Amino acid sequence: MTVDCIIEDPRWADFEAVAELASNAALAHLGLDPSAFEISLLACDDARIAVLNADFREKAKPTNVLSWPSDERAAEVQGEMPTLPTPGPDSELGDIAIAYDTCAREADEQEKPFKDHVTHLIVHGTLHLLGFDHENEPDAALMEGLETEILGNLGLADPYRE
Repeated sequence: MTVDCIIEDPRWADFEAVAELASNAALAHLGLDPSAFEISLLACDDARIAVLNADFREKAKPTNVLSWPSDERAAEVQGEMPTLPTPGPDSELGDIAIAYDTCAREADEQEKPFKDHVTHLIVHGTLHLLGFDHENEPDAALMEGLETEILGNLGLADPYRE
């Protein structure tokens, strides 16, 4: 996979390796060849992501991660698998932005290693690019189950357990 990282905040040490690992794991788990797809990823701070969140979601506050799929891939039926992309013209999956400040604060509050939390959020963002969502209970159950499985395969704890 090609993960094109734009690092605006220098606190994102070793970010590219984590981004590649997490996004590759998500794609491979769904039977997709990671080498056939591309993601653009912006590693920024809270100020930058607050502007993006205001511009695209009309929520003028920071958030941990945002994603912009290149195509509509959502399932027609709640809780069903979305239409997964195929290599070729559909190889650019979309864009993800992630905010250092919010991620660091959440990791601290949840008493999780920062790298583990960021890995989870990149998996989460990648799944959004693939058409998964959590706007209703069936879709959330599917997406959260996949996140738990993918992270478990990476040796990380279930992010939804306390």
